[in-house]
Amino acid sequence: MDLKLINDQGQEAGAVAASDALFGREYNEALVHQLVTAYLANARSGDRAQLTRAEVRHSTKKPFKQKGTGRARAGMTSSPIWRGGGRTFPNKPDENFTQKVNRKMFRAGIASILSRLAADGRLNVIEDMGVDSPKTKILAGKLKGMGINNRVLIISPVVDDNLWLSARNLHNVLVLEPQQADPVSLIRYDRVLMTRDAVKSFEEMYA
Repeated sequence: MDLKLINDQGQEAGAVAASDALFGREYNEALVHQLVTAYLANARSGDRAQLTRAEVRHSTKKPFKQKGTGRARAGMTSSPIWRGGGRTFPNKPDENFTQKVNRKMFRAGIASILSRLAADGRLNVIEDMGVDSPKTKILAGKLKGMGINNRVLIISPVVDDNLWLSARNLHNVLVLEPQQADPVSLIRYDRVLMTRDAVKSFEEMYA
């Protein structure tokens, strides 16, 4: 399979041969959904905490007498059915949200995402995305010259300080190395720019 190669003006400058197993496979929506769901679940910190009926501040005094009031019996104000009472099944910080994803599933999911990006024309290859100095204006002008005004994910095999510092203040630009690319970022951004060497790195990791 061939990926579209563009120059600094955003014009087509040839093609880059790529693996069919990584960039030309059929899209598996169910697998991608499972992969994204697991990735987001594994990113949860699990630091929320609620109080049980023993932990809430309350008195052990009986709120009112047992009989004659016409109300339901009550022994403590910490009851879960009372306002300000404890929770029956409270959330605790040790709650585990992680979901297991097999390595084979992860590799297939990433390949499915990359194939869909290539098929939709959202994935392009460029020779180099380096900048001479760490200035946001330089990178913004380079992207504007390529005709990219929407959200873009730049994947380079080596992200040096100049490139990282130049993209840091651009809210619609994210720069990653191939091993840092995750399914959520690949889907979230409108365009994905890969260098030629980044394509080879992806093929070595997933193809």
